[in-house]
Amino acid sequence: MHYCKCALYLSSAVTLLDSKAQQTELEWISSPPSGWEEISGLDENYTPIRTYQVCQVMEPNQNNWLRTNWIEKGDAQRIFVELKFTLRDCNSLPGVVGSCKETFNLYYQEADVEVGRNIRESQYVKIDTIAADESFTQGDLGERKMKLNTEVRIIGPLSRRGFYLAFQDVGACIALVSVKVYYKKCWSIIENLATFPDTVTGSEFSSLVEVEGTCVSDAEEEADNSPKMHCSAEGEWLVPIGKCICKAGFHQKGDACEPCGRGFYKSSSQDLQCSRCPAHSYNDREGSWRCDCEDGYYRALSDPPSVACTRPPSAPQNLLYNINHTTVSLEWTPPADTGGRNDVTYRIICRRCTWEPEECFPCGSNVGYAPQQSGLTDTYVIITDLLAHANYTFEVEAVNGVSDLSRTQRLFAAISIATSQAVSIFPVFFLSAPSQVSEVIKERVQQHSVQLSWQEPEQPNGVITEYEIKYYEKDQKDRIYSTVKSKSTSATVNNLKPSTAYIFQIRAFTAAGYGTFGPRVEVTTKEESTGSGDEQNPVIIIAVVAVAGTIILVFMVFVKFPGTKTYIDPETYEDPNRAVHQFAKELDASCIKIERVIGAGEFGEVCSGRLKLPGKRDVSVAIKTLKVGYTEKQRRDFLCEASIMGQFDHPNVVHLEGVVTRGKPVMIVIEYMENGSLDAFLRKHDGQFTVIQLVGMLRGIAAGMRYLSDMGYVHRDLAARNILVNSNLVCKVSDFGLSRVIDDDPEAVYTTTGGKIPVRWTAMEAIQYRKFTSASDVWSYGIVMWEVMSYGERPYWDMSNQDVIKAIEEGYRLPAPMDCPPGLHQLMLDCWQKDRADRPKFDQIVGILDKMIRNPNTLKTPMGTCTRPISPLLDQNTPDFTSFRLVSEWLEAIKMERYIDNFTAAGYSSLESVARMTIEDVMSLGISLVGHQKKIMSSIQTMRAQMLRLHGTGVQV
Repeated sequence: MHYCKCALYLSSAVTLLDSKAQQTELEWISSPPSGWEEISGLDENYTPIRTYQVCQVMEPNQNNWLRTNWIEKGDAQRIFVELKFTLRDCNSLPGVVGSCKETFNLYYQEADVEVGRNIRESQYVKIDTIAADESFTQGDLGERKMKLNTEVRIIGPLSRRGFYLAFQDVGACIALVSVKVYYKKCWSIIENLATFPDTVTGSEFSSLVEVEGTCVSDAEEEADNSPKMHCSAEGEWLVPIGKCICKAGFHQKGDACEPCGRGFYKSSSQDLQCSRCPAHSYNDREGSWRCDCEDGYYRALSDPPSVACTRPPSAPQNLLYNINHTTVSLEWTPPADTGGRNDVTYRIICRRCTWEPEECFPCGSNVGYAPQQSGLTDTYVIITDLLAHANYTFEVEAVNGVSDLSRTQRLFAAISIATSQAVSIFPVFFLSAPSQVSEVIKERVQQHSVQLSWQEPEQPNGVITEYEIKYYEKDQKDRIYSTVKSKSTSATVNNLKPSTAYIFQIRAFTAAGYGTFGPRVEVTTKEESTGSGDEQNPVIIIAVVAVAGTIILVFMVFVKFPGTKTYIDPETYEDPNRAVHQFAKELDASCIKIERVIGAGEFGEVCSGRLKLPGKRDVSVAIKTLKVGYTEKQRRDFLCEASIMGQFDHPNVVHLEGVVTRGKPVMIVIEYMENGSLDAFLRKHDGQFTVIQLVGMLRGIAAGMRYLSDMGYVHRDLAARNILVNSNLVCKVSDFGLSRVIDDDPEAVYTTTGGKIPVRWTAMEAIQYRKFTSASDVWSYGIVMWEVMSYGERPYWDMSNQDVIKAIEEGYRLPAPMDCPPGLHQLMLDCWQKDRADRPKFDQIVGILDKMIRNPNTLKTPMGTCTRPISPLLDQNTPDFTSFRLVSEWLEAIKMERYIDNFTAAGYSSLESVARMTIEDVMSLGISLVGHQKKIMSSIQTMRAQMLRLHGTGVQV
């Protein structure tokens, strides 16, 4: 029961009783009958009204009761009673000694039905004693200066269907001008495209009634954000949460969703407005979510509705060829019309034709294409292994993302070519290329040149007309090479760099074509002359001075600043509670408001809520709770994380607000990270960030780990699932429990003596010997880099833990994710060096990422961190696929022998045919596991490069 003297919000009131509105007799119960009297009168506006008055002030011990009729309350729980009355000043009444009063009492009685006309005083509950702010005198009455009092009282909560009001006079001279009984409700409104119905206010003065909204027609709830509002005790709508948004094909206009007009569309509810149909598209209906393409134009399945409709490209132009016996190179220029798309590629159709009459047949799988037959992005191709004395027709077709949708005739450039005659008296099928040039001698090595000589191959298989020498810098690994021709068995290669290791290979040429290149011969050119040995190299002098200066500076820093903050292991405390209270702030549970459950942790629920500390603004927080029925060990382990987090203060490490240990539930309160864990966040937004944004995330993680490493803290479980992301895409290191169970994935851990290890993220020395250091955290950081650049893909895909361990021991390292810049993948490989001393430090990693962010062009070229060249172990252990004869041998080498039958059934009988496969071809074999698809395609790409090098066409791979 409450009362107040406050302004009335009548616009939100529902009236249950208004005595002024009744013109006939009220017929309320008066006891005794000689007490309260019903009379007709005028209100302050001279409007006729029915009132009750009593004025028996001359007699002592008055007890006059007046009761209303039964009032049905409806849905109300909290009732307002407004009284308007006048009261005579006792001092203005002559002859009154002590019996006159200037107050009266207000009562109520709850009842489900009418209870009769008898008034039993004991059944009534007193609301309040009503006193007048102003009273009148006899003179006022004569001048009709009626001083009207208004008082409002509140009763509730009520539990019965209705109630009575009663007024007790104990000796006052009073006129009850009007009685108004009402309750408050929030009237139906439309807010954020959601309809909220009439809602009765709560029973308490401070209560808010939460109401679910219903989306208006053609609207839907925003994802994970259903519309809600709160009805206050004063009948006002407050605290709107969530909203509805117009469905695809509709846009918001006022409080309704209207359909997009003809010629407009809206593809998603997330779009705000309708958009005009893109180029070459239309619609002739309202409420469209997309526009149809005009005749002759198409939209690929991967094209969003917002892009223009496009068409297939025209034919390639200026097709040229160069024939070298049984090898043909084709070049062309792009089509004049790309169809409005930028995804144009080329494919080659090869046919072998008879001489007379001309009939053409597909070339078959024995013909080789470099770099490939279809999906070409460059405007050239080399076709090998053609038959001698044969007539061929080649078609070069330009295709784009909508070519397969077009019903029009294909457009291509075509050319017919006859391979060379063989200079030999033998039939062509007896001709074969010369064998390898195997014996190479280094005659003379200078700073800028190398002279070589060699013996003729043991099996020339014809007249050798020339030799070709291929050479390249050793560090380039055959990626870029040059060639020199020689008519004899010796040659001099000029224009070389001094002090540089080069690889040389030689092959012979006959009428049957080129033989294969011989073994690799390594030659290092001489050093460049540096002058007299007594001279001091100025570069060395400068370097020595710089190093000395650095040492002095470091010494000065450590003398001036004797130490930095160091991490203290909570396990070193005899009493864990002491560690918690030393490093973590104790919070009052009343300052924490839990709003909703957002997840489950190892020890209990994880909730979101608000923290309001005295004198500070409230902030969003995440709250980890300890489940009911915990043991003392569980409580100690639970609070151990807070003891760790409380020692850290860095913008890229999750901040601890405090703990609640002196109440239940026991809580750890940390800052709220709106976007949750990094791995789930990246999977949700696959492909939506720029490389610079991803590098920025990685830089934040590295900065947080640099801080932890400088403090001497080893994380042991650095993974994308343990990185949290806030609304500004700031990544922060979290999860500092010393003993953890990896959520929902028992396969992700590997049990060794002393606990469980997340194998896919852990360095080998930590798995084998439990040697956890900052260097092992660097290894884990490399895996996190791979997770980020692959948008949350599972490291090592579906390989088992034992397979992962075995592969890493054998030198396998994860390949670069799709579209990952080479510099970032090289940094990953640096983090995965077998010798932990060779791995970069976190401060080096931060420096490298800073350079990438300041100069985005560095993301296009490899960058290393070590002073010596790094050859990733994976490259060193890649098998030579050209040495295999059977498809089954290749599959066994890459541990994919389970798919031998799949390849055989599809007709892939040679490695040449396998080398031309695309990802679509691999998927068509029924290989559904993404990890296996990628592993097979990676091997096929390596096979293509090896075959191209083996053919030795002089083309840069």
